[in-house]
Amino acid sequence: MLALCVDHAGAFLVLFIVFSVASVGILLPSLGQDFFPAVDAGQFKIHVRARTGTRIEETAALCDHIDNTIRENIPAKEVVTIVDNIGLPYSGLNLSYSTSAPIGPADADIQVQLTKDHHPTAAYVENLRTVLNREYPGVTFYVLPVDIVTQILNFGLSAPIDIQIVGPDLNDNRALAEKMLDEIRYVPGAVDARIQQPFNFPKMTVDVDRTRAQTIGLTQQNVAQSLLVALSGSFQTTPNFYLDPSNGVTYNVAIQAPQYKLDSLAELESLPVNSPASVQQGNLAAASGSQPASVSGVPPPVEVLGNVASITPGTELGTVSHYDVQPVLDIYANVDGTDLGSVTRKMEDIISRNEKNLPRGSHFTLRGQSETMKKSYFGLLAGLAFSILLVYLLIVVNFQSWLDPFLIISALPAALAGIVWFLFLTNTRLSVPALTGAIMCMGVATANSILVVSFAREQLEILVGDARKAALNAGFVRLRPVIMTALAMIIGMVPMSLGLGDGGEQNAPLGRAVIGGLLLATIATLFFVPAFFSVVHGWLEGRRRTAHGASRAGTIDEFDELSE
Repeated sequence: MLALCVDHAGAFLVLFIVFSVASVGILLPSLGQDFFPAVDAGQFKIHVRARTGTRIEETAALCDHIDNTIRENIPAKEVVTIVDNIGLPYSGLNLSYSTSAPIGPADADIQVQLTKDHHPTAAYVENLRTVLNREYPGVTFYVLPVDIVTQILNFGLSAPIDIQIVGPDLNDNRALAEKMLDEIRYVPGAVDARIQQPFNFPKMTVDVDRTRAQTIGLTQQNVAQSLLVALSGSFQTTPNFYLDPSNGVTYNVAIQAPQYKLDSLAELESLPVNSPASVQQGNLAAASGSQPASVSGVPPPVEVLGNVASITPGTELGTVSHYDVQPVLDIYANVDGTDLGSVTRKMEDIISRNEKNLPRGSHFTLRGQSETMKKSYFGLLAGLAFSILLVYLLIVVNFQSWLDPFLIISALPAALAGIVWFLFLTNTRLSVPALTGAIMCMGVATANSILVVSFAREQLEILVGDARKAALNAGFVRLRPVIMTALAMIIGMVPMSLGLGDGGEQNAPLGRAVIGGLLLATIATLFFVPAFFSVVHGWLEGRRRTAHGASRAGTIDEFDELSE
């Protein structure tokens, strides 16, 4: 086979180069791009967001129904535990360790732990997406990263894709975000798309009639302070303390109206509003045991909120977010059933189409795994190119030649084609581990080519310039060392490429990239490199003989002239 390739070196080299280039050019775009492979951790976490403003006990009741739905869709023998984490963490320190991005008591995380012998977790999650959204309309569901690797790769975000609209005009930014959200929901592979900052948090605006309040001796401060004390306690504005004489410990005292007595708008309007003068007058009347005299200009002891203010229901932002001081809206999206790279490119298309609709002073920022993946890919591809260049320069120094090192690295394009082919045949997406395996493959492929080319050079000197014979001898003699070196690496990578064990999916692309690259690189080393060597050195030897023949003819002519 080697003799056939060497004898028809021109056609063989062209076909092999075309095959390698076409393989990379055609198959590479179809592989798909992920930052790191997904791992089946045997558990999943679903975030539940009821209507903004829902009380925590209502959210807890909703979670009970959702838990029952989950148990109906997953066999009982495969469920270990279902844990609900409801509401907002009490401490901001705890919130900093959460990746679910809760905003209030309407939020909850439902984490499901499966048994060791369970069906694929992704299938359960995909089914629950459909079932939960159908059975609980008005409730937002999205899947959170549950394994530590994905949580770290998301850098604290609740989704791998985060489109931020940064700018001061929140209303116009919100309108644009909703328009983009409709487009994102139709992107194949994009799931759990939502806007993180809801605009429907219920609020009540208390508008004090200052003229009316002034008439009865109240100020804006009196109304606001009475409302604050009744609804949220008074410790922040007027700290009070109680010293327990039994143990000498001082306790903070906060006064607040019972919530069950303020369960309607009418109850809120009946809230007493006092001024310092009315309180003092009431205290004096209580001390004397008589009713205070109603004197013109003297405020009554008690006034209600509804007499001095109007209460208007409305909505506002459920949470306020800033990025680099600027107000920001986040559009989150998960990826399911496809690769992160293809979804990211579609997101970039949506961003570019909507840039002209941005309000003045606003701009887009794409964050999450998409941003990090681009930087990592650029660094690894640059490292791959630099490793090939470094290997070439190192061989140049050792061989004292620019040509033979080029013959050695000529097998590397075939290694790249082998990597692409093996990833394609095993349905493995391009990822950081796969690119790391490609860099590892370059060294072994180069080492095998060095064995062939170095022996061919020795044979070329022994055979006095017979490049064809030198190439055949090199391919024949170095067959066993090349096969043994490649097989040792390939067999060592087989267990890793199978992805066995917990978390084995993370390293499987690395092993598959090395195996695929070495398979085709070994073929190139045994056939392409000797054929290329015979062509190049045969052409050089022909030029050398032509030059030597011309020099010898010139010497004979000079001798004839001298003889004459």
